[in-house]
Amino acid sequence: MSAAESRTPSRARPVPESGGAAARALLGAFAAAAAVDLGSLLADWHLGHVLAKPLLMPLLVAYACCGGYGGRRGAPRLLVAALLFGWGGDLALLFDAEPAFLIGMGSFAAGHVCYLVLFARRAARPLLGGAYALALLGTIGLMWTDLPADLRVPVAGYSLLLTAMAFRSSALGLRAGIGGALFLISDTLIATGIAQWPQLPRPDFWIMATYLAAQYLLATGVLTSAQAYGREVVQD
Repeated sequence: MSAAESRTPSRARPVPESGGAAARALLGAFAAAAAVDLGSLLADWHLGHVLAKPLLMPLLVAYACCGGYGGRRGAPRLLVAALLFGWGGDLALLFDAEPAFLIGMGSFAAGHVCYLVLFARRAARPLLGGAYALALLGTIGLMWTDLPADLRVPVAGYSLLLTAMAFRSSALGLRAGIGGALFLISDTLIATGIAQWPQLPRPDFWIMATYLAAQYLLATGVLTSAQAYGREVVQD
């Protein structure tokens, strides 16, 4: 490498198109597990969902750590933590009980904190923040009286954290921004179900579909940003 090349900023270097055979295999495994999980929800096959769901986030973590989506080997630690907290939430929500729901919500909340710290060094658009704030206030205001009394404050607090994460994710670009928005949509579908609002057919399918797309887009958005702009742009 020449002296001029060594001085080239990391953002000017081309991003590899592939993380290698291992990354492709792990991404394929993640896609297969997602297909089994979503298909099980459509077919109302509970066992398939129980078997496939716990595999999803560990496979996505392995893909990210293996250099997925053009990233270098080794994903940012906060990204790994965010995905693993998501895994904890996934496991908790397999149990149909209010304590499990609260544990799951707490685990997802910890993941959102990891994402927020990860996005901290990039600026987001204030106008978009205003739109997210209006959406949050409107949704919580409409659902407040329909939520169980003991869940109103936890759901409101969690929704504030989730909305902040969705807004801040846009700082890493369109891919991550769409991921954050889909995460917000997914959890809003859960909240409307708790409030006993009218639901789409097979609501669990739509919740998982938007959630899986969200986590994938957030993870690959972080990896793309870390590769294109250097790890110093995201908190590691």
